[in-house]
Amino acid sequence: MSKERNVDLAKWSGPKRPYDLVKEFVIAFLVVGLLVGAISAIFSSPDEPAVTLQQWANQAPADFVATTAGELAGTTISAAYGPPYNNAAEGLKLGPLKIQKWAGVTIPVNPAVDFVATPLKFSKDPSVPAALAQWNGASSDQQLKWATDYSTALGKAGDYTKVTASDAYGPVPTMATGLLALAQSDVLDGLLTTTVTPYPSDFTKPMLFLADGTYFDDLGAKQHLHGDQWGMMNETGSYPGQSWLWLFSLWYQVEPFKSSENADIQIFALLMLLNLGFIFMPKIPFINRLPRLIPFHRLIWRRYYKENNL
Repeated sequence: MSKERNVDLAKWSGPKRPYDLVKEFVIAFLVVGLLVGAISAIFSSPDEPAVTLQQWANQAPADFVATTAGELAGTTISAAYGPPYNNAAEGLKLGPLKIQKWAGVTIPVNPAVDFVATPLKFSKDPSVPAALAQWNGASSDQQLKWATDYSTALGKAGDYTKVTASDAYGPVPTMATGLLALAQSDVLDGLLTTTVTPYPSDFTKPMLFLADGTYFDDLGAKQHLHGDQWGMMNETGSYPGQSWLWLFSLWYQVEPFKSSENADIQIFALLMLLNLGFIFMPKIPFINRLPRLIPFHRLIWRRYYKENNL
């Protein structure tokens, strides 16, 4: 065993001084608490008010109607997401491991029914009940054709006000504008948050519906909250973000994660491996010898080593 190793294991015989750990903790707690309170009072909170379906419908009605048609056509992100909402896709995979599919559908969501057809039962528009009855009485193929044709027409026109109602679209235009009216009157937000429980506490459905459109996505881009904008560690406005999350955000900026459809699960697995590496670092051959091969600690404690001729 080396001389330095013996010194490391020997009982400390150097100078000592009293140290009040409780006093240090109390002082640190008070100082940090006062700083946090003062800065919060001066700069306020960086969080912005929640985006609502009413806000979306009033500020971007064309996008709202187009998204509604997409929900009926089954072409939105929610409709094709897969578990835990539906079986439309397998979801995230880690190599051969189909993690999301194995978890199964735990929060069943049918966008066409949950976001559109069911809320329309509460519409005050006299033309909506007949349109809803026509939709529910049609075959799934006919429903798909109506919604797809209307979505295509909206895509070409760019605005639902420029699309003339036609038999080719069936009841879809009436249903879409009827849902728009519900949202603009601030009724749809409540309907979608109380479908599972009578208390407005489950925001899964309105959040999914909102995320299917481009309005919410554009708001995120303006605040630099997208994944390719290091959004995980950013904050809204000019407030500083969570800099300690850089290690998570970093991987979304580089390949192969940047273009991968399974980036979330891949990055999660990578970070778990890195964390295990930190935990078991003292047991990893060669790595556990680096402190002795690169004795940086001797520079920090140079006075101690000099005084003890080590």
